Amino acid sequence: MRPLAGLLSSCGALISPRWSLRYLLAAFVLCYLLLLQYCRSHSFRDPTSLFFDAGRGYEPRYSRFRAAEAANFIRHIDAAAAPRNRSIDNASLPLPGTGAGLPKTNASLCVGIASIAREGVSYIEATVGALLMDLSPQERQDVYLILFIPHTDPSIHPSYASNWLPALADKVLYYDVDKEKLDHLRKLEQDGGLFREKGLFDYSYLLKACAAVDTPHVLMVEDDVLAMDGWYHRTKQALADAGRQTRQLGASKYLYLRLFYTQGLLGWNNEEWFAYLAGSLFFIAVFWVILVAIRRCLPHPNHTSHPSHANSLLSNKGILLTSLTCGPLFIILFFASGRLTVLPIRSGVHQMPRFGCCTQALVFPHDRVPDVVSWYESKKIGFADSLLEEYANANDEIRWALTPSVFQHVGGRSSKQDGPGSDQVAKVIWNSAFELNDPVALQAEHENAASHPLSGSM
Repeated sequence: MRPLAGLLSSCGALISPRWSLRYLLAAFVLCYLLLLQYCRSHSFRDPTSLFFDAGRGYEPRYSRFRAAEAANFIRHIDAAAAPRNRSIDNASLPLPGTGAGLPKTNASLCVGIASIAREGVSYIEATVGALLMDLSPQERQDVYLILFIPHTDPSIHPSYASNWLPALADKVLYYDVDKEKLDHLRKLEQDGGLFREKGLFDYSYLLKACAAVDTPHVLMVEDDVLAMDGWYHRTKQALADAGRQTRQLGASKYLYLRLFYTQGLLGWNNEEWFAYLAGSLFFIAVFWVILVAIRRCLPHPNHTSHPSHANSLLSNKGILLTSLTCGPLFIILFFASGRLTVLPIRSGVHQMPRFGCCTQALVFPHDRVPDVVSWYESKKIGFADSLLEEYANANDEIRWALTPSVFQHVGGRSSKQDGPGSDQVAKVIWNSAFELNDPVALQAEHENAASHPLSGSM
């Protein structure tokens, strides 16, 4: 106890009036500035932070590497594959949902990707390449891939005449609807897309096509995302965890597992203002208690020799002023640093009932697909992501998400022609943590997982 007493005595000397208040203030400012710089240097990738640097936060470090690999893979497949028959026999294409003509497989995961022709850019090659290029033969056997070209004239799609498309897809899907419906879809295309109607129809159409394959799970992937190396084994593990946690909650089903979410919506949201206020007041109270405890532990100076002690930093007035100035400054720095920096989401599967965005990569249990399709068809018009959340909120559905995300959105041009600020919104649908992936570490993890496959997880 003697060393501690000596330390407290020294602190008492420092805090006493003999050490000018200006030096204490200077020390606090210096420490605060150092802490501020530390927060700035560690929060620049956090889109919820005041210190977010878009130039560095949106830098596609891993995505750039991944996209280049995927492009090389697609070029290799396209060169090696036999030239395709460019004619389309719609009569031979089964209607999604009936199961007629669709081969049943032993796959546990149907992956559906709808790809429209974007003006001046195409992402589908990188999306499919990143999805498939690292899969082991056993993993590829477990995935049934449907590539959907949702155009009344599919030949306008830049990949329609490619060799890689039929070589890599288990099924290339086109519209197989009656003439009246086809004419209506053609009119929607001529009117500029009207994504809220046609996009919703396409999403439902592809969902039904995957449901007809009869796999236990359906993964819906947009055509402007990149999968990380190892997405497959992480997804299988996440599905096993989601099922287990659902049962632990006493529930029998959940709506979906989210494999991508944009981090920008997970900041300090207005809906939780009361929790922030309560936490801030609690911090100031704790700060005040600590100062009072320090004063009690310090040796009390002789009031005769130190007549100004009552006005010192640890007087009642000094503690109050310190708590109401330094406390809020620390609180401001806490919030400015960003929620994802100071309160990071734990790794693994967790619930995300709010602020999850968007539909870039969602896994649905097979028995939930009819519920989702029925809801979409009853609405007819709307965006798939917002309508899905509306359904989930109305029915108190369980929604799981995987952290870290195994997919990244890379599209800079939105497919939602009639969406609000579509291109601007597309550029900020981003998961900064995805870019911190190490390709070498991911490859080693994937190889280890492939040699020790998880059984019974799907």
